[in-house]
Amino acid sequence: MTELDGKARATARANIALAKYWGKADVALNLPAVPSISLTLDGLVTRTSVRFDRRLESDVVELDGRPATAKEAARVVELLDRVRAAAKASTRAKVVSKNRFPTAAGLASSASGFAALAAAASHAAGLGWGLRKVSSEARRSSASAARSIYGGFAELPAGKKRANGRWDGFLPAKALHGPDHWDLRLVVAETVRGPKKVGSTEGMERSRTTSPYYDAWVAEAPIWADALRAALRRRDLPGVGEAMERSTLAFHTCAITAHPSILYWQAPTVAVLHAVRELREARGLGCWATMDAGPHVKVLCAAEDARKIRAALKKVEGVTGTLVCKPGAGIEVA
Repeated sequence: MTELDGKARATARANIALAKYWGKADVALNLPAVPSISLTLDGLVTRTSVRFDRRLESDVVELDGRPATAKEAARVVELLDRVRAAAKASTRAKVVSKNRFPTAAGLASSASGFAALAAAASHAAGLGWGLRKVSSEARRSSASAARSIYGGFAELPAGKKRANGRWDGFLPAKALHGPDHWDLRLVVAETVRGPKKVGSTEGMERSRTTSPYYDAWVAEAPIWADALRAALRRRDLPGVGEAMERSTLAFHTCAITAHPSILYWQAPTVAVLHAVRELREARGLGCWATMDAGPHVKVLCAAEDARKIRAALKKVEGVTGTLVCKPGAGIEVA
């Protein structure tokens, strides 16, 4: 066995899926059932350092200035174990990760967190992985993390089977357009603070096994992704926005109609969704809403409209904070 003593620090940014990801084709390999298209955001940053230390008897994981819970640490160690296996090593590591935005609250902290961890750990282990390999390994821990490897707009395809009928475990995201492709903004309206009660993986499996609309979602989601990809290429904001809203509402329909029902929405969530529609239909502002598995609402718009939209959302009862994000860069490792 090789002894490791390297260290590295990675910076990753959360991404928000415009064409949504919800549902797994294979749980063990963490392969998505549908394709997703995302926007990496400059304002939602995770910084993670990994230091391999032969003096450690077990891995040490610190998240946002506190020791990680057993559940959180287990996911980190699982990725570290894959890195160690690739390096033919057993050295334990200290991991320190800090989010500059709320954790586990529907703002894609797992995406930036595991993207940063995969990049930092593989670099510290001296593996020399390229972006595709880092993306694939990040995906095995959090599917959306695969997309945070790339800046701007990225796509994670649905899982595919090989000719022998087995699932292909190597599935990276791919870059579509860089951050400079389109000067868009995402206005984030934070609603209820604190972690969500039902995690994404649990929610997806409950939707798959109990929602009467899950099969329809899996059939229709690729159509919306195709429409969104084409609209993105030609910088068609209404085209992107309409496909994004349909994708968002459809995946939440699966969650809401699961049993027991998974209702991520809170009263301020609904109020913001109505406010966005009012801004678009009554005031003529080009803005469309999306949500991940959480209560917060993100509003896609042109850069020149972001200030007006943010000001309007600040006035919505129950909104606890707002921020404006532009397209962000991909993974950075030092």
